[in-house]
Order: sequence, then structure tokens, then C-alpha cells
Amino acid sequence: MDQLRHVIEIWTGYGQSLAGSIGALAFVIAFIWKMVAVEPRSVLEAKRWIGRIVFGTIGVEMAGILVRVLVDSVPH
Repeated sequence: MDQLRHVIEIWTGYGQSLAGSIGALAFVIAFIWKMVAVEPRSVLEAKRWIGRIVFGTIGVEMAGILVRVLVDSVPH
């Protein structure tokens, strides 16, 4: 059981790291898009994407916490 727990923790960490890295890159791109956009509609769309990215990144962190809680609830 300890080996399975270790594998789950490792892969959860990899997933969170990957999502965090992609989320950070997407955030920077959306922020630059917002800064250089000329049309008000483009600025509004960039703000929406920034919100989606932030919400998604928080969701990944919450999913990681849920996985830890579920794994820790299994008896040794």
C-alpha cells in the first residue's frame, strides 16, 4: 500500500507542477494580450481568459488536496 501511495503522490505532484507551469505561461500570454489589445472587446476577452486560467489553476490545487485527503483516509 505504501508503494501505491508513493506513486499517487509522485504523479499528483507531477500533474500539479505541469498544470502550474502551463497556467503560468498562459497567464503571462493572456496578460500581454490584454496590454497590447487595441479593441475593447479584445481586452474584455483577455480578462475573461485570465479569470479562467486563475480558476483552473486553483481547481488543480484543490484536486491535489482532495487526492491527498482520499489517500490518507485509506488505512495502512
